[in-house]
Amino acid sequence: MINKILASVEEALADVHDGATILIGGFGSAGLPTHLTDALIAKGARDLTVVNNNAGNGEHGLAALMKAGCVRKLICSFPRQVDSWVFDDLWRAGKIELELVPQGNLAERIRAAGAGIGAFFTATGFGTELAKGKETRQINGRDYVLEYPIHADFALVAAETGDRWGNLTYRKTARNFGPIMCMAAKTAIAQVHRIVELGAIDPEQVITPGIFVKRVVQVERVRYDPTPAKRGEEK
Repeated sequence: MINKILASVEEALADVHDGATILIGGFGSAGLPTHLTDALIAKGARDLTVVNNNAGNGEHGLAALMKAGCVRKLICSFPRQVDSWVFDDLWRAGKIELELVPQGNLAERIRAAGAGIGAFFTATGFGTELAKGKETRQINGRDYVLEYPIHADFALVAAETGDRWGNLTYRKTARNFGPIMCMAAKTAIAQVHRIVELGAIDPEQVITPGIFVKRVVQVERVRYDPTPAKRGEEK
């Protein structure tokens, strides 16, 4: 019997190794798998390459993972904002690498990995510092730059509902990068707030099919104040 439900986040992350590339869902705090990132800190994995939309908020979730010294390189599209001081301090100190990727390119590079696309041309970034050293081509009179997929060892995502086969639904904006990240990783791990019986999710409502998910773990819902925190006043 297929049963991808595990008892704890610690069990779900048991084989995460040093040097792994990890896709972490979330747009700011929306859809951030905080229970999984906290467990990753406790596990003590190091030299991680993390892919996320931004560079963490305050000192929880992704920011806490960086503060704990777990992250060697960050691939993201939005590294600077009012409450991203953890990344900012690490960057200025030369303790973390950054690969800056325009948001549309980031999403497409992840999607391309899951879809089996070898590479693709995009106009975004052409003629900028982000295109230096990359192959370019003119197609139908427009200039493009070649981008490659972002494959990963693991994907950590936050979903709303899951079943024992790994089928997932999401809640509103918490969906963001979750579906394509599950497709692009060798091992996708989903934290969910509700686990339902097989067949309880209408097939037309399944957002991420279980074929892309290896592990599901149920967690309590945690609500964060969306107001940007000030340094030293983390909510």
